[in-house]
Amino acid sequence: MTDGLFSDDDLIRVVSREGALIAAGGAASLLQTAHPRVAQGVYDHSYTADDPLRRLRNTMGWLYAVQFGTREEAEAFSALVRKGHESVTGPGYEANDPELQVWVASTLFAVAVQFYQLLFRRTFDAAELEEFYQQAKVYATILGCPEERMPATYPLFREYYADMVQSLQITDASRAIAAQVLRPRLPGGPLNAPGLMAIRLITAGLMPAPIREQYGWKWDAGRERRFRLLVGTLAVVYPRLPLAVRTLPRRYYLHTTRRMLAKLNRRPAAVARSS
Repeated sequence: MTDGLFSDDDLIRVVSREGALIAAGGAASLLQTAHPRVAQGVYDHSYTADDPLRRLRNTMGWLYAVQFGTREEAEAFSALVRKGHESVTGPGYEANDPELQVWVASTLFAVAVQFYQLLFRRTFDAAELEEFYQQAKVYATILGCPEERMPATYPLFREYYADMVQSLQITDASRAIAAQVLRPRLPGGPLNAPGLMAIRLITAGLMPAPIREQYGWKWDAGRERRFRLLVGTLAVVYPRLPLAVRTLPRRYYLHTTRRMLAKLNRRPAAVARSS
């Protein structure tokens, strides 16, 4: 696709097309809510606990629209997100605060790099990390964050990210959200147990140790071995699947996003006809 924000050989697309990255979404989400102000906003306003599948659909729909949609789709969906965030305010926080946008974008980038490298047993070189980071700034800038608020280069990003990981102090709201994310109420009940157990292990394994310790998650040599075994098994099996299978989530969520945007676009016409 040539009318989007990126081309197919851009690293943001090469990495983000992999549906397996959704399994790392819990780590990114709970890194975001390790920030007290992000956590409070989510705790006060999010519908994650009531409808986790809808929350996942909307989040992935926005990400795929930005990464793979047309420029018009990316900007239209992002405008809806910005509008929705205008009401996400409370004592000490605003969802559209650039400081919070920078942190959220940073977690999306950092976790994607971390899990992709484990999954495909490859290490990005300095030039690739710089390229991917510059592209990943879009997660903040398309929501209105001034680009200059993001660390300018990948090395500066690493300094920022390490400082944040060491300095963040999670709150009771952070812990409450973690319980919702890691033990969601899903259709199927007990049938989801094995998958959710794997997601919890991946989430804990990808989480930086200082944040993991604050969440109070047990992590010892046994859990480390199980995490390495799980990721190692995925690294053997997953990359050998056909690309069409690995990108099924992208096709599904883009399809639902386009249906939603088309429905919204029809509304003004319907109102005009009835007036």
